[in-house]
Amino acid sequence: MSIEKAHALMTREGSPFEMNEIVIRGIKTRVWKNAPSTLREVFLRGRTYGDKTFIVYDNDRATFDAFAKAAIAIADELIKRGVKKGDRVAIAMRNLPEWPAAFFGAVLTGAIATPLNAWWTGAELEYGLKDSGSKITVMDPERLERIIEYLPNLPDLEQIYVSRSEEEIAHPLVKKLETVTGMVNDWHKLSDRPVPDIALDPDDDAMIFYTSGTTGKPKGALGTQRNVCSTVMAATFSPARNYIRRGEMPPMPDPNGPQRANLLAVPFFHTTGCHAALCPSLFNGTKLVLMHRWEPELGMQLIEKERVTNAGGVPAIAWQLVEHPARAKYDLSSLEAISYGGAPAASELVRRIKAVFPKSVAGTGWGMTETAATFTHHGAEDYENRPDSCGPALPVCDMKVVDEKGNELPAGQVGELWAKGPNVLKGYWNNPEATAETFADGWVKTGDMAKIDSEGFCFIVDRKKDMLIRGGENIYCIEVEDVLYQHPAVMDAALVPIAHKILGEEPGAVVTLKPDAAVSEQELRAFVAERLAAFKVPAKIKFWPDMLPRNANGKIIKSELKKAFQ
Repeated sequence: MSIEKAHALMTREGSPFEMNEIVIRGIKTRVWKNAPSTLREVFLRGRTYGDKTFIVYDNDRATFDAFAKAAIAIADELIKRGVKKGDRVAIAMRNLPEWPAAFFGAVLTGAIATPLNAWWTGAELEYGLKDSGSKITVMDPERLERIIEYLPNLPDLEQIYVSRSEEEIAHPLVKKLETVTGMVNDWHKLSDRPVPDIALDPDDDAMIFYTSGTTGKPKGALGTQRNVCSTVMAATFSPARNYIRRGEMPPMPDPNGPQRANLLAVPFFHTTGCHAALCPSLFNGTKLVLMHRWEPELGMQLIEKERVTNAGGVPAIAWQLVEHPARAKYDLSSLEAISYGGAPAASELVRRIKAVFPKSVAGTGWGMTETAATFTHHGAEDYENRPDSCGPALPVCDMKVVDEKGNELPAGQVGELWAKGPNVLKGYWNNPEATAETFADGWVKTGDMAKIDSEGFCFIVDRKKDMLIRGGENIYCIEVEDVLYQHPAVMDAALVPIAHKILGEEPGAVVTLKPDAAVSEQELRAFVAERLAAFKVPAKIKFWPDMLPRNANGKIIKSELKKAFQ
């Protein structure tokens, strides 16, 4: 069955994936008729799963009901602190059970949840808090340690809640989160309180996720309730389409069957972790098994112990599951799907997954912060047959490829990919110039160069923006280059991608030193590491004998510099 016929069948009147057309900010847009309208509905649906396990982290376990109690306790505390609809509540921590509790606690008050990258330095965290104007932030001790010296520069910040701190913190802004919620294993003991009676609308501002900018300063991508709820529906649509495409009916959910479980090693502070994993898991009753950081053998131990059905996140994780020498020691037979996105994946990966895990479905897709994660999805036989594609757009979404003047190009021709749909964000927080540059008439200009075949499958072929992606993390070259230029020995600098089988790409720098200046590769890497998050530090630095090669317009010819790492 063709993609077109499969989508028509699945979205027909009366089906779970039926569509409507509505007007959003003056633009006619297709939407899922049966999608939850707000994250409040996602939360309430999650609570109906009661005593089933929702979150597992090390020795901590929380049921859906216990999680709901903790989130409501945080919401009530925020309201007592004066948080109102539209205020920003920042979250800066690694993957811990307290992260989603804080996120939904903020959302239930009508506040704009503002996740910050936990890998950021103190200065970067200061920027995110200042730019968003966050009133409250929830942190873990490591993030608090990084930001503490910058607190005098944050006049809008009124309260910091810190989780899992083993020490008393004598600071007027800091309060232990456990005084509000108790320990995770005690969440079930919290009183059973109602959800705050605060009206939410599908097009209310709901969250700000920061994405690196070409100017070197991160931009706050402002999303609505509808944006993320559209992604929640995508999580159930895509697996069902795999069955329809092969002429089978998807199996009906069995409430008495084994609980599905998701191994989550990608961070909540990215839309993949939040929109494509956390929110659908809560809505669909899926257990979330958290990892502080990805460690392949620990991941396999958790898959065996928790009977995980879905793992992945980024291609690096999939590769390590496939190729790790200890794989045979563990029972990974519960795996039904290995899915990933966020970084380039070698076309051979899907074939390796099929060979090693024949009962698992491989899946990938394309999306970005500005599309609230999932925009296309690619799985099962479709992925095996087109391993270099990221799949077709979801039926509520449109995509097109355009030339430099914005004219749509025919199938098979390469141009910039534009995307449109109910999951496309409204713009950038307090940044009208960047919003006008990136968003137009409901479309987001992605900066990816792509082609779309006659059946609607998208193929990403290059990036228009000067950016690379390391294991799912966007790195804008100018940000790292600016830091390299700050070193007194550096005269010329450029960042280029180095192909990496596991991470997809990693950053490599090429520099020219000033006459009579000297600095080692290790010293330069350390210089960058003091100023930027670790994932942005060049993995390798090559020294160029002369000024870096440039074209007639003075632009560095990075294609020449890539050869330095071959």
